[in-house]
Amino acid sequence: MTISVPVPRLDHVVINVASQLDDASALFCRLGFQLTERGHHSLGSSNHLAIFGDNYLELLGFEAGRGNLRQDLWQSPIGLSGLVWKTEDADAVWRYLESQDIDGDLPASFFRPVTLPDGTEQDARFRTVRLRPSLVPNGRSFFCQHDTPDSVWQDAWRVHPNGVSDIVEFVVVAQDPAAAAQPYSRLFGADKLTACQEGAFVLKAGMATVRFASAEYVTQRFAGLPIDYDGSARMAGLSLRTTDLRKVKASLLLGDVPFREEASAIIVGAEQAFGVALRFQL
Repeated sequence: MTISVPVPRLDHVVINVASQLDDASALFCRLGFQLTERGHHSLGSSNHLAIFGDNYLELLGFEAGRGNLRQDLWQSPIGLSGLVWKTEDADAVWRYLESQDIDGDLPASFFRPVTLPDGTEQDARFRTVRLRPSLVPNGRSFFCQHDTPDSVWQDAWRVHPNGVSDIVEFVVVAQDPAAAAQPYSRLFGADKLTACQEGAFVLKAGMATVRFASAEYVTQRFAGLPIDYDGSARMAGLSLRTTDLRKVKASLLLGDVPFREEASAIIVGAEQAFGVALRFQL
């Protein structure tokens, strides 16, 4: 049987908010995102989503009395903790990961009930498969197969006061960017990663670019690092495309969120956005 190499394409990003779902959802609304109603996974976790054109952002946590479920998720630092790839066949991906000796657990299926904008109800169903946890410090990287994509990508949910249309950059900060990028070289092939002049390594992933970069680069581009950054590889920042920076500025002013304005971008530091730095750009 021929085993195909997966194609890198960002599906969504996960922000670990643990027990602080209420505070996190309120903050991201103040940042100008439209969030879906709170969802509850069959595995015990809960979430809110900000849906974009080709990808989405997930605030993942747990409600009172449910912190004992999926405990491995809450071991990651608060902030950006999940780099998730698209797949149409999680089982085929698992066979590939196994062949490359980078597999984690077997694929898992789960669901969450969803009320669609028209009032109908259905289950959003997923099948996921994870890279070996030891390869991804301070977070998870996994593939997500959407069995019911229409329960996620609804046009009514894609409209945001801040005008964001897609995640276009996912940044991992590391003392050794090459070492942090190595698992993805094994996953997708060395030819998919490109070295840049500033010492970063980049991987094109559909609408987005995944960048493995030094603390100096991330500090300059995102106005700082997560407050508890300890030098180990860490998912740290997102760049988001907006239709209009004026919409971003208006949302942040209305939400009373501090920001830094540049000629072609607006930056919200990690300390203002649950440990993940946000760069809004055209």
